[in-house]
Amino acid sequence: MNRIPLLITVFAITASILGCSNDAQVASHNLSQAADNFEINRRVVFYNSITGEYMLSIEGLCSLDADTLRKISITCKTGPTTFKKHFLGLSDNVTYFIEQLEPTAVSTFHYRVVFKPSVIMPDILVK
Repeated sequence: MNRIPLLITVFAITASILGCSNDAQVASHNLSQAADNFEINRRVVFYNSITGEYMLSIEGLCSLDADTLRKISITCKTGPTTFKKHFLGLSDNVTYFIEQLEPTAVSTFHYRVVFKPSVIMPDILVK
């Protein structure tokens, strides 16, 4: 029974890997994986196109999660076991961009797959 979530995860990763077909897509996938594992310094800037002003800037080891409801969340690692999460809403006149602050070496020949057993079998807190 415990193998079913693992098999589903392996299948999903394999399917996403098969969807990438050229070097740029492989590098992009590997950079995204590294950023989502808090390994890449980024700057996220929110810009108001009507006033021409920057509204907010977030820098650090950050991962971005955008949804279709015109809102995003940014999770940043601030220490070995500490994180901050920001939620932002977007409008017709507010946009954002993400800048990678330093170059990062990634392979264009090998896909990056990260297994985290703690995600498959999380800690259970009893209160």
